[in-house]
Amino acid sequence: MQTNFSPAQLADPRVAESEKILRKCVHCGFCTATCPTYVVLGDELDSPRGRIYLIKDMLENGRAADRETVTHIDRCLSCLSCLTTCPSGVDYMHLVDHARIHIEKTYKRPFKDRFARAVLAAVLPYPRRFRFALRAAGVTRPLAGLVKRIPWMKTFGVMLDLAPKAVPPASAGTRPATYAAKGERRGRVAILTGCAQPVLKPEINEAAIRLLTGQGIEVVVSAGEGCCGALVHHMGREEQALEAARRNVDIWLKAEDEDGLDAVIITASGCGTTIKDYGHMLRLDPGYAEKAAKVSALAKDITEYLAGLELPQREKRGMTVAYHSACSMQHGQKITAAPKELLKRAGFTVREPAEGHLCCGSAGTYNILQSEISEKLKARKVRNIEATKPDVIATGNIGCITQIATGTALPILHTVELLDWAYGGPKPAGL
Repeated sequence: MQTNFSPAQLADPRVAESEKILRKCVHCGFCTATCPTYVVLGDELDSPRGRIYLIKDMLENGRAADRETVTHIDRCLSCLSCLTTCPSGVDYMHLVDHARIHIEKTYKRPFKDRFARAVLAAVLPYPRRFRFALRAAGVTRPLAGLVKRIPWMKTFGVMLDLAPKAVPPASAGTRPATYAAKGERRGRVAILTGCAQPVLKPEINEAAIRLLTGQGIEVVVSAGEGCCGALVHHMGREEQALEAARRNVDIWLKAEDEDGLDAVIITASGCGTTIKDYGHMLRLDPGYAEKAAKVSALAKDITEYLAGLELPQREKRGMTVAYHSACSMQHGQKITAAPKELLKRAGFTVREPAEGHLCCGSAGTYNILQSEISEKLKARKVRNIEATKPDVIATGNIGCITQIATGTALPILHTVELLDWAYGGPKPAGL
């Protein structure tokens, strides 16, 4: 793609990076076939290629974002399916990240949108606030239908619909601690506690800690770590995201200095994609660029790490698992085989749904802010999963778990919950 940025524009390293990304696009259109929003809506501007044209026009002309551009960029799930498909290596992820930051700085959204986004950014990344909000939602859920009929409150009605009926108590696994390896210590890792997952399903990290320590791995839950920054990063709130990244970088490098770390384990693949990108996010910060790159190199999805431990083969369990590969896992981190191979090794029969490359519609806050498109994607995903006739669904991302669970009666668990059960842990409550 030909570009016409001025030398003054290219003096900005962010613009210079985006210009290089834009020049790689050859307009082939392969991305349209695997883009969920194009598949659902059929609008060229709701495909990666269409959005690239909009972003190029906005950045090249040095203008503020307009309503049309914002509409189509907001509809992007950041599922990154286009990264997997693109034969030219267009780095769409970082291009759309730059566009979102530019939108946040130059576009004034309607008050109802600004308010909803501000609430999400102020609540979701903070477990105590999120837990309180969910408990309040439990009381007001009967009003969801009424709230959605009020135009400026529709987003909050969607939030009420998505809120779980019960909120589990806070887990001891979220408190700072070191969990000793059982038997001879084979390694030492830190584990991300995060923000939404410990509130919605604390049993995921509990299972991960049990499984890891049972395999001789010491697990550290560091004091002060928290949200990885992904939720606000995808809303264009750059400074809030970088603040979260810097905090976690400092905390994990401190743990690494104390007694070494083989990895920083992440059990939510959406968080993993962001943490693996800390080096890029903080590349222009002289105080953090090198440190962030070191943490990104340490970051591993739980299944990615377990694949290197050579877990023993288990007898067949007579249970069929439909494996849903989260977009952040298969497209963001390029982890495709490890989760399925681990489940098979643990004795499960694994089936893969059709259209596995398409997003379920969760995508962080997308199922709240773009609920109509999200519902269509969820229904399509659930149909494909149920067609495999599984006993249980497994996936590696809390967003996918909560999204898919609202569309099916089938139990849905994190992959590590099933693995923990297979290797001596308790039977997951969801079964």
